[in-house]
Amino acid sequence: MNERWRPNVTVAAVVVKDGEYLMVEEQPADAQSPVLNQPAGHLEPGESLLEAVRREVLEETRWEVEVTGFLGVALLRAKNGTTYLRHTFLCRAVFEHSDRDLDNGIIAAHWMGFDKIQSLVSIHRSHLVLEVLHQHRDGQCAPLSLITEP
Repeated sequence: MNERWRPNVTVAAVVVKDGEYLMVEEQPADAQSPVLNQPAGHLEPGESLLEAVRREVLEETRWEVEVTGFLGVALLRAKNGTTYLRHTFLCRAVFEHSDRDLDNGIIAAHWMGFDKIQSLVSIHRSHLVLEVLHQHRDGQCAPLSLITEP
């Protein structure tokens, strides 16, 4: 009997503070050079989507966030053949825990303006980095009431 195919469920955060976005510079295991991405990661067993996005932002950037909206879901087929079902949330920065270490593979967290992020498109982890920023800038944000949590 064949095992049923399932995409990897991930969460990502568009975190905004004073007109800038919180981005991570990371070194993926399957890449030769660093990439730029929103804070993002995998949903863990027993975790809700909102818990996952808050945890990933804290682990990758040291920032606690308040999740304020839902920017949508995207199906991404990565160059390595893995398929991801990415849920992106809009967040507000609340507090930085400067004493925490960054997650493995994270080089640094940066606050960046849209123009700077756009100028670095050649090192974006995927096309979704810029797409979700355009969604945010165009006001395309759904209420969290659309998310059903356990």
